[in-house]
Amino acid sequence: MKWDFFFKSIWLIGGRYFMIAGIAFLIWYVLLRKQLLFKKIQSRFPRTKDYLREIFYSALTIAIFSFVSVQLFTNPAIAPHTTKYNSIAEYGWLYYFLVFPLMFLMHDTYFYFTHRIMHHKRLFKWFHLVHHQSTNPSPWAAYAFHPLEAIVEVGIVVVFLFTIPIHRTHLLIFFLMMIVYNVYGHLGYELYPRGFSKGAVGKWINTSVNHNQHHQHFKGNYGLYFLFWDRVFGTIREDYDARFEEVKTRKPQLQ
Repeated sequence: MKWDFFFKSIWLIGGRYFMIAGIAFLIWYVLLRKQLLFKKIQSRFPRTKDYLREIFYSALTIAIFSFVSVQLFTNPAIAPHTTKYNSIAEYGWLYYFLVFPLMFLMHDTYFYFTHRIMHHKRLFKWFHLVHHQSTNPSPWAAYAFHPLEAIVEVGIVVVFLFTIPIHRTHLLIFFLMMIVYNVYGHLGYELYPRGFSKGAVGKWINTSVNHNQHHQHFKGNYGLYFLFWDRVFGTIREDYDARFEEVKTRKPQLQ
């Protein structure tokens, strides 16, 4: 194995996680903790041991993601057979930019169905229980997966690299945007405005309230970026819109 590539991947993937989750944690859980408590989706904070558990499993996930990256990009038995290309000119700039929304749609679809499968009673404790130990998630929960789930999650990279032509920067930019949205989903605070969940566009977009409900209740709300599959299969929680509005209409308590 090319250890230099492995440690570069650790630095890249881990750096994104600790930077984005760390900034979110610093703002909402440290600096503005008291001022914004009334806006927190669940009006309490996780315990220190919860943060440490989330960081520990996230570190394992980062190592697994990095190991798989080494195999996909440097293993001579695998790398030559992927669809990775080196020059943007090969497919042009139009293709280059159109691939991003396609990647989000592909990832959302992959996530929804693998997520539902991991909720099967025979698989849940082996794959997904670790992530659901965060019943009141913090930004550190973004990568807090059991190693078996981490392997499932990194499978989307395999899908990308064996289905559509992918430039190296597609992956760099896409996974940066992914971790940002993933941290938002586990933030514990809702950043979209009041009424968003019922809007013409917002009704199709996943929110922090939506994913927080999934962590709190374990059932329903299986999407990642969008709510298309949840609405198609009727797996969105019936109390989602009401919960969203309740969170967004709270007022600070007078001292």
